[in-house]
This record gives sequence, C-alpha cells and structure tokens, in this order.
Amino acid sequence: MAVLPESDAFGAMCRDYHEHGEAFEVVERDDGFLNLPGGPEVYFTTPEEWDDLDHTAVEWAEGHVLDVGCGPGRHALELQQRGHDVTGIDLSPGAMAVARDRGVEDVRECDVVDAGGLDEQFDTALMLGNNFGLVGSAERAPEILGALADATTSDAALVASSMDPTMTDEQVHLDYHERNRANGRLPGRVRIRTRYRRYVGEWHDYLHVAPDTMRELVDDTPWTVVDVEQQGPHYVAKLRPA
Repeated sequence: MAVLPESDAFGAMCRDYHEHGEAFEVVERDDGFLNLPGGPEVYFTTPEEWDDLDHTAVEWAEGHVLDVGCGPGRHALELQQRGHDVTGIDLSPGAMAVARDRGVEDVRECDVVDAGGLDEQFDTALMLGNNFGLVGSAERAPEILGALADATTSDAALVASSMDPTMTDEQVHLDYHERNRANGRLPGRVRIRTRYRRYVGEWHDYLHVAPDTMRELVDDTPWTVVDVEQQGPHYVAKLRPA
C-alpha cells in the first residue's frame, strides 16, 4: 500500500487494523479532551455484529447508493452483497485503499460538499456512523445537504445517523456544551482531530444533534425528516425531498 500522508491518521489506523488486526484510535477535542472511542474494529464489523440501527439504515437504502464517508466500507460491502450499486466517497487515502482491498467496487476521493459534481444521480445517500456530523455546523448544514440533494434523484432517501449530545451526565461534555452555547453554537458541535502513532489528522468541525434539532436544521434545505428510530442517545433518520 502507498505511503500515506502524515495527516491521514484515520487511514493509517484502518490500514494497520486491516493488515495486522491491531490498531487504536485517539480523538482529540479542541478543549484538550482525549477520547478512545470504540476502536478501529467498529469500522470493520460485519452485519452479524451490528446493532438494530445499522440494520434499519441498510434496509432503508434504495437503488444506487452513495455512501458518504465510507471509510473501510462496512456498509458498502453489505449493500453490494444485497445487490445495490454503491459508490463510496471519502477523503482518507488509507481508508479508501482498504475499502478497495476489501472489495468495495467504486470508491472515490470526494468531499461531501462536492457530491453534487459526481457524474451520476443516486437513489439513496447514506451518512452512517454518526456521519450526519459531516455537516459540521448549523451554518454549513444547508450547503452540505444541498449538495446531497444535487447528487440524488427527486424522490431519493437520505439515511443519516447521529446522536443526542445532551443525553450525558459527564461534566466534561456538559461544560463543552455550555461553552458552545455561550459562543452561539449548537451544544453538539465539536472541533476534533484523529491521532494515531505519528499521524495527526486535520482539525475539523463535526456536529451531533438530537432528532428535533435535525428537523429544525433541515427546514431550510431540500429535505424533510420522515422517520426516526432511536436507541438511547443514538438514532437513524430517513429524510426525503421536501
């Protein structure tokens, strides 16, 4: 596999786990908080290991699927197995290389904001693994969701997962939420980067929202929320053109 840029921490982690079965993930927040999430194995889980929300999301997929932030391809591979044509997009060279090596047939380097420039229309856009967060902020959400409307058909489904950030009693998160509110931001907006060994990812904004907040955010976009399934703070939503 090609040498990765030192900013591709996520891709280096995926590559090592794919090749050696061992890696770790560190997510750094801009207030200095360090988190060790589920670990790289979560990006390689098979349907037998999925929770109900992942299964619901895949069931909601229709036709030609755009998998936004596909990573090493856990959802794309299952959808291919079910007979869907799937195009995965990502910005991590390492993760894309792993996805191709695992059998994802169409993986492209593309930012979600540029999805409308892809040379085809999709029946479903997926933003799974909490990837609704790629909208980044309330201010940027209309641009991202507009790009996905441009990339999809007039009766498409947008299937997006997120989590309610307020369903926590951890003071370190509650303090962060309050700092966001004081600065005019939604509480679940986070500025983070991934670190792995010598690799350090770029800082980027990510947005966690409660279902009602998602409904408010999409009011000024081409989409409307038509269904939600929730387990604890986590949920998956189906959106249709408004």
